[in-house]
Amino acid sequence: MGEGRLGVRKTYKLYIGGAFPRSESGRSYEVTGAGGEFLANVALASRKDVRDAVVAARRAQPGWSSATAYLRGQVLYRAAEMMEGRRGQFAEVVAGAEGLAAGEAASVVGAAVDRMVWYAGWSDKLAQVAGAANPVAGPYFNFSVPEPTGVVGVLAPQASSLLGLVSVLAPVVVSGNAAVVVASQERPLPAVELAEVLATSDLPGGVVNMLTGRTAELAPVLAAHRDVEALDLAGAPEGLEAELEATAAGNVKRVLRRRKPEPDWAGEPGPERMLYFVETKTVWHPIGL
Repeated sequence: MGEGRLGVRKTYKLYIGGAFPRSESGRSYEVTGAGGEFLANVALASRKDVRDAVVAARRAQPGWSSATAYLRGQVLYRAAEMMEGRRGQFAEVVAGAEGLAAGEAASVVGAAVDRMVWYAGWSDKLAQVAGAANPVAGPYFNFSVPEPTGVVGVLAPQASSLLGLVSVLAPVVVSGNAAVVVASQERPLPAVELAEVLATSDLPGGVVNMLTGRTAELAPVLAAHRDVEALDLAGAPEGLEAELEATAAGNVKRVLRRRKPEPDWAGEPGPERMLYFVETKTVWHPIGL
């Protein structure tokens, strides 16, 4: 029945505010596999799309940060469950994007699911690790409490299109931040698949916004945007980091630098990325009689 049938060339859209709009520019670009074969078309995001994503993130962040830590953990765990349910589909796009054998791609997907679960488990433990009850001289309680930074721009790793993406995205959102993500430019399909999972999970729309396109075109817009409080340069193009850091410094943005070369994301994770995107708030409270 399938003989002679024309294949349907899929064009993936952006993920902004819980919806899947086309780029306002109407642009798209072809994505090819490691062997040069055509995989799909994806939207080529514009500066306006970045601004729309920041607006959506800003709107969603207060509600997400005010949710209980336990609830945020459960939402991320649900996303991991859904990734597990679509494991075969994820393995197929990872294999095509990264040129991996089927077994290797399946291992990468399994590691990405485990990574999401790992960070979900931190949601109600972060305050105990990063916070403190401080000794003071006087009739007061003094507490240091980690609070989310706000809206974080994330440049996803270029080579590790799924595991690397989850490794930089999950620590941003688990503590109550909202994210505007620029997916791997050459390997965006796993990020689009993840966006489709998040859209049908319990994650509120706007907490994660996924853009596809030219990283060098979109990153400066994030760095300059005054409603973005922090920037993760994990997937910053070579030679653009200094410019992005200088631009971010102009509006006092917190910047996490790119590690060179790109790290092995399969290594043991740690809490450092979470701690980088929280700020410590100190609260004084009088001791009652």
